[in-house]
Amino acid sequence: MSQHLIAISVLGLMFVVATVLPVNMGALAFVGAFLVGTWVAAMPAKTILAGFPADLFLTLVGITYLFAVAQNNGTIDWLVRLAVRAVGGRIAAIPWIMFLIAALLTSVGAVSPAAVAIIAPIALGFAARYGINPLLMGLMVIHGAQGGGFSPISIYGGITNKIVQKAGLPLSEMATAFASFGVNLAVAAGLFVAFGGLRLMRQSATSTQPAAAPQAAGGALAMPHPFGACTVAAQGAQIYGDAEAEAGTEEHKTMTRDRGSMLEGGSDAAGSAASSPETPAGLYQYLTVAGLVALAVLTLYFKLDIGFVSLTIALALTLIAPELQKRALGQVSWPEIMLIVGVSTFVGVMDKMGTIDFVGHSVANLTSPLMAALLLCFVGAVVSAFASSTAVLGSLIPLAVPFLQQGSDVSAIGFIAAMAVSSTIVDVSPFSTNGALVLANAQGVDRQAFFRKLMVYGALITIIAPVVLWFAFVVL
Repeated sequence: MSQHLIAISVLGLMFVVATVLPVNMGALAFVGAFLVGTWVAAMPAKTILAGFPADLFLTLVGITYLFAVAQNNGTIDWLVRLAVRAVGGRIAAIPWIMFLIAALLTSVGAVSPAAVAIIAPIALGFAARYGINPLLMGLMVIHGAQGGGFSPISIYGGITNKIVQKAGLPLSEMATAFASFGVNLAVAAGLFVAFGGLRLMRQSATSTQPAAAPQAAGGALAMPHPFGACTVAAQGAQIYGDAEAEAGTEEHKTMTRDRGSMLEGGSDAAGSAASSPETPAGLYQYLTVAGLVALAVLTLYFKLDIGFVSLTIALALTLIAPELQKRALGQVSWPEIMLIVGVSTFVGVMDKMGTIDFVGHSVANLTSPLMAALLLCFVGAVVSAFASSTAVLGSLIPLAVPFLQQGSDVSAIGFIAAMAVSSTIVDVSPFSTNGALVLANAQGVDRQAFFRKLMVYGALITIIAPVVLWFAFVVL
């Protein structure tokens, strides 16, 4: 058996073990990277560790830390109340607002994970407060971000158009942009209907008890009442384990002592600011919102690293009220981060071994251009579900150039659209940055159950989307 087949087999085995047993797949992936890298590919530890996604790690830690701080001081709940008033209490409009804002951010140049990192915590906070299926809300944000991702001035669009231009292939910037937005919009509409959106249309914020959790429609993928088997009272952006409960008890004492703090202008402590719908915002909430705005400006306009910026803002807010925020770092979703960076490290080892290129070239060398186009869409979807969509676009599109230039029946414009959307729509996977951010910020859910539902949905999208897109944009 070749080293490439061994690496692929180990990856499949990790999926089986993590599905059957309650074992963190990140730990399995780190061990798999070590064993495959050392014994199969003869890599030194330094080379294996070079695949560790430091930027992704910092992004997840920084964002979840910052929004834990924002949740603890009541800012998220305050923003949720503002959103309810802005839409006149029509709760059903909120998922679509989140979809459109995320699409707008990526269409004007934001990296997709940056848009999701900014929008998802607020959207999921709203979902937890008003009984919206968190899976629906999280997926609406991700599909919105992916829908706007191929405008001519976006990151994905710019990369794809440059690759196509360099290869001398026919280029239609707007075709890919409209294909991406149209497909993600259609998927979002289906999710809205399947996961309880029609029920939301009959509700308003005034008729919905905050933090209620009615049964959502949607069959196997719908979150069961009340969105998981082991829900707990919301205590921040991330909730898990006995240690978190113990820290929450200690913070409650701190918050009781801090009532009437000058930062809140005489109102209740920030962490309980959302306990009453009428509680006004205080200075700390305004400073937190200023920090969130600064995060958006510094990352989207000045292109600064979102991980470093979010950590800096979170630390500044913590220094303002250190006693209130003493448990915020404990609310970072460390198990989910372990999972994501572990799998990414293993995929990095596979990439250095040449396994990714091996699969891509094996597909591209097929005699049938139509079948090659389908399999390349599949490879793009599968690899992108675990790795960088940008890297997939940059590596797989060039593999299709030979048969696209041979005057085959495959339309270059149609194939590029199918390939581009196939490689990005799968970012709902919990192993991708977008999926990881949604998983890390979901509130009041059974983490393991929510992870499985994201994984099932991601698997369905990975299997179905390439076929549908291939048939719609290449065959027809």
